[in-house]
Amino acid sequence: MWQRRSILTGGLAFTLTGGATPKIRIYKGREITRVVVQKIQRKMYLLSGSKVLRTYNVDLGFDPTGHKAVEGDGRTPEGPYYINRRNPNSRFHLSLGISYPNAADITRAKAMGLPPGGDIFIHGARRWFDKRGSDWTSGCISVSNKEIEEIYAMVSDGTQIDINP
Repeated sequence: MWQRRSILTGGLAFTLTGGATPKIRIYKGREITRVVVQKIQRKMYLLSGSKVLRTYNVDLGFDPTGHKAVEGDGRTPEGPYYINRRNPNSRFHLSLGISYPNAADITRAKAMGLPPGGDIFIHGARRWFDKRGSDWTSGCISVSNKEIEEIYAMVSDGTQIDINP
């Protein structure tokens, strides 16, 4: 079901990822139709229809309770979004972009006179110089580097992601 291909990222990737070259896997299993994150449980589920194919433990933003409102609040967004981009050269091994902010997020932040923030991703593990603790990102969803390799292969751009409290 799995095949692996290395991608060359150069010396900078060696420095930032501790020498681990990201592996781009090829997934030939059932299509992932939805990603569900349960923030309170710190779990992420990959689903094909109604069947859960994979479950992961996750780390969230450094202030994870509640919906992300503005840039720098340390919260992970809540609600329906979709995977809108992928970065094989991420500072966090690999990453999948989440479509935050949507129109409602932008309107809410503008009403407060502040930017909504952005660049919310599912990504690999922390680097040696990142904050310590179970919730350490700036609002992203983090898994291990090995897990993001699997997720990166399984989840396509356009896949719905529901982030629940």
